[in-house]
Amino acid sequence: MTFDEARAQFPVLERLAYLNTGSSGPLPRAAVEAAQARLERDLAEGRSGMPYIEEIVETRERIRRGVASVLGTAPELVALTDSTARGCQIVIAGLELGAGHEVVTTNEEHFALTGPLHASGASVVVTEADEEAIVAAVTSRTRLIAVSHVLWTTGRKIDLARLRLPEGPPVLVDGAQSAGAIGVDLAGADFYTVSAQKWLCAPEPSGALFVRDPERLRVTLPSVYSQQGYEADGSFVPKDGARRFDSGWIGGPTLAGLEAALGVHPEWRYDAAAATTARCRELLAPLVEVVTPRGHGTLVSFRPAGDPAELVTTLAGQGVLVRELPGRNLVRVSCGWWTSEDDLRRLAEGVVAE
Repeated sequence: MTFDEARAQFPVLERLAYLNTGSSGPLPRAAVEAAQARLERDLAEGRSGMPYIEEIVETRERIRRGVASVLGTAPELVALTDSTARGCQIVIAGLELGAGHEVVTTNEEHFALTGPLHASGASVVVTEADEEAIVAAVTSRTRLIAVSHVLWTTGRKIDLARLRLPEGPPVLVDGAQSAGAIGVDLAGADFYTVSAQKWLCAPEPSGALFVRDPERLRVTLPSVYSQQGYEADGSFVPKDGARRFDSGWIGGPTLAGLEAALGVHPEWRYDAAAATTARCRELLAPLVEVVTPRGHGTLVSFRPAGDPAELVTTLAGQGVLVRELPGRNLVRVSCGWWTSEDDLRRLAEGVVAE
């Protein structure tokens, strides 16, 4: 598949320089057509009966295999969720964190991670987003290290392997800005979340959770999909592997769109995304203060000369979609494998004209 052929899968790119995948990725035509076809099927045939349920279950299993391929792991270690936030909640609740426990995180995390951490009742220790600082904050009371693989603020990539300590706490990784954007090595992660609507370009709500050792985590948020049998009083036998953490119903149209979206990404996507990100940084560096280090994720954040919100609005009027990071005086650019030189040129021209 050539670059032009791959890019043509996204109709929105015909009009817009779509540089905000860190929020939600562009939808491929195949995903929308699959979701529409599923809706038409449900309209005509209804949503009832065992064949309907069996088809949903079979689709879920194909998707599980697809997500496992993205993460480079086995399907039995992947749970299907509706978001990264849900994945974080499943892990934090399953570890039964609470008063008297300690968790270590950074000052660059998304609320989807930090919110559940604080809600657990554990003591939350916040460090700089640096591997040495994170490790230095770990004590005998630490029950979890919780960080992003790629920071949603600056695009910096955390070296997860450096966080795995002998006899140390497990590592929960927010993979919202990494899964589907960069190659993922799970060696440093015990738990790894996926937001499929971002870099996998799927409909929402859709996501996944990698669990290295499913027996280590208690099922505290059970769903109909997490059990293989239950009694009238609600007692149940959990499914084998990470399936016991499946967070519940995802509608047929969303599943169809997600499955189709998993099939549109070319083998060369990670190399192309890295090259595009480097080119974006090269074009912006003479114009603004770029805070993203070289050679990390696919996000490029910069500090504009004027008001970030005004610049984002102005760029949107020119057909260039980026994001302001409120309270940080930053504008964030998301570079996908589908991003073209013309997209980046339009961005740079808009920044110059600010």
